[in-house]
Amino acid sequence: MEFAFPVLIGDIGGTNARFAIIRDSNSTAEPFDLVRIRSFDTIEDAIQSAVLDKTSLLPATMMLAIATPLFGEEFHLTNGDWVIRPRDLITRFNLSAVCLMNDFAAQALAAIILPKQELEFIGHDNIVDQAPKVVIGPGTGLGIANLVYVNDNWSILSGEGGHVDLGPRTVREIEIWPHLNRLEGRVSAELAVSGQGLENLYQAICTTDRAQTGIKTAADISSSAIDGTDDRAIEAVYLFLTLLARVAGDMALITLASGGIYIAGGIPQKIQSFVNTKHFRDEFENKAPHRHILEKYAICMVTHPNPAMAGLAACVTQPGRFYTAGFIRRFTQKD
Repeated sequence: MEFAFPVLIGDIGGTNARFAIIRDSNSTAEPFDLVRIRSFDTIEDAIQSAVLDKTSLLPATMMLAIATPLFGEEFHLTNGDWVIRPRDLITRFNLSAVCLMNDFAAQALAAIILPKQELEFIGHDNIVDQAPKVVIGPGTGLGIANLVYVNDNWSILSGEGGHVDLGPRTVREIEIWPHLNRLEGRVSAELAVSGQGLENLYQAICTTDRAQTGIKTAADISSSAIDGTDDRAIEAVYLFLTLLARVAGDMALITLASGGIYIAGGIPQKIQSFVNTKHFRDEFENKAPHRHILEKYAICMVTHPNPAMAGLAACVTQPGRFYTAGFIRRFTQKD
């Protein structure tokens, strides 16, 4: 897939949006300030105010990673208020094309291009070249994507794995589980392993213990755990990591991801000091009868500050590395 330059790239999550412009195929991305999605009614207003009013460059193409499934002709963010209408963007900004991918497809691209210096391994670092990979990232929601190498190119299988069912395993978890918020009667992985999930776990622990500690945001819970001022926040963080390890193990089994399991997203980075390597690997590998398979797989945390933007930039400047059919939707003036 070729791109008309300059290209505006954007990572549109549930809470924040990041934008950068790439002048040509030999250029690095030039970033703009972080955008709070709630600060703008529409993505068009955000792009005009936060990007185009700050530069003389006018993009010819946009490549956006958005936090929602790519079905239909307009796209409502799963955890945000914006609606992305590619043809409206083309008309408003006089573009030749708008290309869309799921936000976690962009995270997956980063898993291919990032050097080991941008990764923190949980245990060994035995990554098998050209073998399937899994990228899992707790943020506002829970993103999951798989990568497979086919015909000398990497292809991404981006789905909605964050919405699989999640259940308790220990006696303590069985006590907590009835108090978790549910969506249509069930607890999905995203309702425990995400920003809202950390809040959900904390409130359920407090309810279980009949403790009146008030409502805390995910950031508050993380901070209280890190500074040791709230025992239930500490428990919530440890349970969050335990459940993350289990979900990662489930996803690794789906594609036998000997190419590595990559944990992205801002939350794991913030609470990385709580990761107990032995416990995390035990929870990840505890998938009888296949523990012997999973114990061989590398797990790593992505430490790059903006991996989705790095993935988008690589897709624009190195398109020959990726088989884009199936994970990118392209809209043009002629459509």
